[in-house]
Amino acid sequence: MREIQLRAAKARLSAVIEKAVRGEPAIITRHGKREAVILSFKDWERLSQVPSFGRLLMSAPLNPEDLPKRNRKPLRTANL
Repeated sequence: MREIQLRAAKARLSAVIEKAVRGEPAIITRHGKREAVILSFKDWERLSQVPSFGRLLMSAPLNPEDLPKRNRKPLRTANL
């Protein structure tokens, strides 16, 4: 992904957006620090619909018998 300084991005915003629409997102930097990303709306929609790992696990079609029995022993014992 290409990096472009904020000043240059402001001067060529239309071109930066056109490239993003064609599949070339850009990282916007300010004072050498990465601050933002310009990407197409289509890419943003696709990325924003990705579920979190937790939600993905919660939606898994599991039954209680699909899971192994829980081991309730302590992980380790203290040597006193």
